Amino acid sequence: MTATIYLIPTYLHESNLEVLPAYLLDAIEKCAVLFVENERTARRYLKQLKKEIVIDHFEWFGIQKDEASVLQQFRQKLKEGKTIGIISEAGCPGVADPGQLLVAAAQEAGAQVVPLVGPSSILLSLMASGLNGQQFSFIGYLPIDNGQRIKAIKELESESQRKNSTQIFIETPYRNNQLLETLLKQCQPQTMLCIAVDITGAQELIQTKTIQQWQKTIPDLHKRPAIFLLKR
Repeated sequence: MTATIYLIPTYLHESNLEVLPAYLLDAIEKCAVLFVENERTARRYLKQLKKEIVIDHFEWFGIQKDEASVLQQFRQKLKEGKTIGIISEAGCPGVADPGQLLVAAAQEAGAQVVPLVGPSSILLSLMASGLNGQQFSFIGYLPIDNGQRIKAIKELESESQRKNSTQIFIETPYRNNQLLETLLKQCQPQTMLCIAVDITGAQELIQTKTIQQWQKTIPDLHKRPAIFLLKR
């Protein structure tokens, strides 16, 4: 029996479940096993989708535990031909997400991998930015060290100009303001910067301005989920 893997998206903002398609619940209820980034929030998420769902009907595994051990457990469930769901903490599994390692193992084993539609902060911010959606790169997190971070920002700006591409990156919410401050100090005045905050939430803000324009009105991004897009 061939195992089936459902890649189950979750919300970007807990206040808005309307962005999730109804067919997610059908897929979830087909699963016998769930591999999740955070078991506590994943359990709450399933209850939000359907109050009557029986949480303990699933076999639960945490993705964030010892990598080798999790992969061993996952491969065992693949051998057993189980129907498995993978749920990340926010957005789409496998994209800027530790679930990618499990998906790679599923592909290696010849399992059926089924990606399900859901919100992605990368795509939603790019769609709304007005920046180049034909050529873009997602960088993930920039270095924490200030010197290395400045160097990385300069390289992103140069790469964007050389390839006419949009450079997309994220930061831990409590360091957003520090990252923005560095961007405003280090980037060229006419470099375009899109800041997308609280995507799909009631306080959603997605704005694209030049660095020079942002310097006049600096938003407070502290502890707000944000994604940044840069185009030189």
